[in-house]
Amino acid sequence: MSGHSKWHSIKHKKAATDSKRGRVFTRLIKEMTAAARMGGGDAEANPRLRLAVATAKANNMPAENIKRAIMRGTGELPGVSYEDVNYEGYGPGGVAIFMHVLTDNRNRTVAELRHLLSKNGGNLGESGSVGWIFHRKGYFVVEKSASEEDKLLEIALSAGADDMREDGGNYEILTSPESFDSVKAALEGAGIPLAASEISMVPQNYVKLEGKSAQTMLKLMEALEEHEDIQNVWSNFDIDESELQEAS
Repeated sequence: MSGHSKWHSIKHKKAATDSKRGRVFTRLIKEMTAAARMGGGDAEANPRLRLAVATAKANNMPAENIKRAIMRGTGELPGVSYEDVNYEGYGPGGVAIFMHVLTDNRNRTVAELRHLLSKNGGNLGESGSVGWIFHRKGYFVVEKSASEEDKLLEIALSAGADDMREDGGNYEILTSPESFDSVKAALEGAGIPLAASEISMVPQNYVKLEGKSAQTMLKLMEALEEHEDIQNVWSNFDIDESELQEAS
């Protein structure tokens, strides 16, 4: 699956640029609001909110913005009520796509997603059509230049990671969702920079794409990730790093 972790690291680097335009802030505010509405405003007792707050801080979101987002979720401030929805579909070459959405208008969102997919060589699927391919995992990407393999493996496994594997120029570390915080703290405590750090839907198999299909898939991923209602989108494409770098 060469290039899969490369896509994640490219995505996270692009997020630093996107945040200047407010796109990442908007997405994180919606996530904190929804997390607080569903699980309460105490981040220590609400894992989803805790992760969203940590991500917001990592993106240098002002504390006041974080506080207001949480208060909208708990009802202390007026705000939009978002519906938590997952959509599934297919991309070029039969690639599986899993989308996590927060929306205040499900009909509008599903119509827009259907249009984006069909415009870029894909189609929207039924619920459950591809969801079985993905497992919810803690997911980290560390560039090989950032750490020695043996040291990284020891730190990760000692903190509760399930697996570590190579992917081109990167290492991928997988954990259970429950071990995500402890592994993240251990890696950061050891001074290891993370190219990606998230609770992810990790595919169990991959579809190799090349040439036009690969480029069309990357355009589709860009379009989906730019949609205002999509919080996260995952796919099981396998594209060589050289093509990913060319597209980025």
